[in-house]
Amino acid sequence: MVEFSRANAEAFIDEDDEEAGEEIESAPPLNIGDEREIHSSGLKKKLLKLGLGWETPEFGDEVTVHYVGSLRDGTKCVSTRDKGEPVTFKLGEEKVATGVDCGIVTMRKGEMALFTLPPRTGFGSADLDAVSSNSVVQFEVELVSWITVVDVCKDGGIIKKIMEKGELIGPPDDLDEVLVKYVVRLLDGVIVAKTPEHGVEFYIKDGHFCQALPKAIKTMRRGEKVNLIVQPQYAFVDGGKDPENGFPSIPPSSILSIDLELVSFKPVINVTGDLGVLKKIVKEGEGTLTANEGAAVTIRYTTKLEDGTLLEKRGFDGEDALKYTTDEEHVVAGLDKAVTTMKKGEHAIVTIKPDYGFGSTEVKRDLAMVPPCSTIVFEVEMLEFTKDPWEMNKHERIQVAQRKKEEGNLLFKNGKYQRAMTKYEKAVDYINEDGTFEDDDQRLVKSLRVSCWLNGAACCLKQNDFQEAIKQCSKVLEIESCNVKALYRRAQAFMETADLHLAELDIKKALEIDPQNREVKLIQRTLKQLQAESNKKDAKVYTTMFARLSNENSSAAKRLKVEAESKIEENVGEMNMP
Repeated sequence: MVEFSRANAEAFIDEDDEEAGEEIESAPPLNIGDEREIHSSGLKKKLLKLGLGWETPEFGDEVTVHYVGSLRDGTKCVSTRDKGEPVTFKLGEEKVATGVDCGIVTMRKGEMALFTLPPRTGFGSADLDAVSSNSVVQFEVELVSWITVVDVCKDGGIIKKIMEKGELIGPPDDLDEVLVKYVVRLLDGVIVAKTPEHGVEFYIKDGHFCQALPKAIKTMRRGEKVNLIVQPQYAFVDGGKDPENGFPSIPPSSILSIDLELVSFKPVINVTGDLGVLKKIVKEGEGTLTANEGAAVTIRYTTKLEDGTLLEKRGFDGEDALKYTTDEEHVVAGLDKAVTTMKKGEHAIVTIKPDYGFGSTEVKRDLAMVPPCSTIVFEVEMLEFTKDPWEMNKHERIQVAQRKKEEGNLLFKNGKYQRAMTKYEKAVDYINEDGTFEDDDQRLVKSLRVSCWLNGAACCLKQNDFQEAIKQCSKVLEIESCNVKALYRRAQAFMETADLHLAELDIKKALEIDPQNREVKLIQRTLKQLQAESNKKDAKVYTTMFARLSNENSSAAKRLKVEAESKIEENVGEMNMP
């Protein structure tokens, strides 16, 4: 077998790099008997037998191949078939001959191909001493199989060999609960740890056995089986590991071989983003649609404290399930937020911290008291929820939009501006497709949108979110350019953001449309006061500037001062005009 360095391999692979931005068209697949040059070095491939599937190995993978090397005249130089067994090696390190690996990475499992190497390829192996460096050599290669090899941490500390591929589910994340089986050996084959037959469950974030396990598991799919070669820095560097469960101790700085299987995992979703509400999916639901906020849902559940104390049950033992509309404070906030992420038929365990549960007060439930600052656990099943907007007909969507708007109005009157804003946004979502409504409906839809945008702007002003208030009013003015209420509220927002000129333009236009509007006249007076204060600040800035300039160039400063005072008088005169 010809051996050569990785540098030589890379030199062969990286010749004639394409220029950045150049498009490379994929060549059509070879048919049996077809031959094509597959590398700019001159390497050619002729397909002799089709392979299985569509996957091909990559550099770094361990391949098992049969090969026969010969000259063009048929003189055999080297052959694994004469020995009766294929050979296994890592692509990119121990190669048959320079360039053959570039051909192997194009092959599928079971494929057989004839590779013709360019004459300039150098050998240097005892098997090929008689071959001139100018000779054209051909290798008939059969790719028997390969094992995908992954450097998990990109530092050689955890090398993962995929022995059996898993399903297209995964990999798991830090919060997920996994079920794994493993056997840990020293390099001499001594078993130093092993899971029970049924495996062991743990949360990835909590770790298990050694730090290599969770790191490797986060790269695996359900059902995948791998072998890990773990260097000491990811196992037990100092002190090793004491004997445990009848297994011998692990000496310090030992390299470990771990046969690992990811049997299954339960996804855990950080619903609120701050770990306040965690949802562990016990059973996947149907389809892709979730309940979403504002949906009418039907659920059954049990509630417990962390110590297992049962607090309440709904929907079991003949009792009716709970029916309610999400995002309306019918249940604790944490459960409500989790339910809006659930699919029909989904079964989940929801862990809720006090901030999203019952807080710092003691609360009485059906079966027990909830102590202050308690974490509570819901086991929930989503039985049913209402249709999404795109599943409704146009009349249903209009009705829902009207109801959402009315709910928003009630919340606004009660000072719950953020929740009111959410209702208005949802109302618009239900009627956001102009093309689906008839003319009569279109007028109603337009009126609803305008009303929701105006009310949304009012919510934003109450919450000092002036930029969003400007956006909401601008949406109205795009379709109703003479809407006085939108001009009025946008002017208010512009005044708060110190865009006094833009506020003046909106006020001027509003008074042109409705000269007697009392509210607009009031903010016009406020605007004039703000402009006067702004002018005073400008005058002070000019005065300071003049004093500094007078020391440098008194004559130039005098000219600037005269011009500035004149400008200030003009501004004051304009402001006093009716």
